[in-house]
Amino acid sequence: MVVAAKTLIRAAADLLYPRNCQFCAQPLAEHEHGVICAACLATVKWIEPPCCSRCALPFVGAVTGKFQCGYCKDLDLHFSHAVAACLARGIVLDSIHHFKYNHRPYFGQHLADWIVTAGREHMDWSGLEAIVPVPLHPRKKREREFNQAEYLADAVGTAFEKPVWKRRLRRVRDTKTQTRLNREERMDNLHDAFAAPDGGALKGCRVVLVDDVFTTGATLDACAKVLRVAGASDVWVLTVARGAYV
Repeated sequence: MVVAAKTLIRAAADLLYPRNCQFCAQPLAEHEHGVICAACLATVKWIEPPCCSRCALPFVGAVTGKFQCGYCKDLDLHFSHAVAACLARGIVLDSIHHFKYNHRPYFGQHLADWIVTAGREHMDWSGLEAIVPVPLHPRKKREREFNQAEYLADAVGTAFEKPVWKRRLRRVRDTKTQTRLNREERMDNLHDAFAAPDGGALKGCRVVLVDDVFTTGATLDACAKVLRVAGASDVWVLTVARGAYV
């Protein structure tokens, strides 16, 4: 009877979490968790030094120590450091799109694994106090049924034993999609889009802002600006992926 129950549970799990790799369709081994096989996972392009300490943009060349890229030097950014796990291409970008837009929750485990790995390898958590997910406007959250940044923030919070503050930052203005906009257009689009309703609770805090992708950094910087105005003493950024170009 126990064996039959386990079989039913596994069958139900297989319906929710297909046991073939979602990219190459090869059967997954018993020990492989998630929905991507080891061979496809090996194609992920991890971001390793040298990269810009401000925006996590990878740099090809012989560079030692921390540095800021020319792009960041020309901007008055409100976050001090950004860490990203992988380049936003290949199975990483596809996984984000499937999870975010195609209602395929089983990709979330891989996104969480990637962002937690980057946080563990490239961040010192001893002085960081809380995690803040980039918020969605209520209309978009109803449409999408969840906020991918909150899912990732929960995974990071659990991994590093930090509280996740989901109500300290709100999206108060519905904006058009940023996908086809350049950085200047994105900044205009995001003007007054965020607010910190309980700003006093942020005073003096060092927080980590979490999202899925860092592209131009416009959304993350708009959020960081509100957090800093509300009293946060420092804002770090942690994302699953980094666009290869700004």
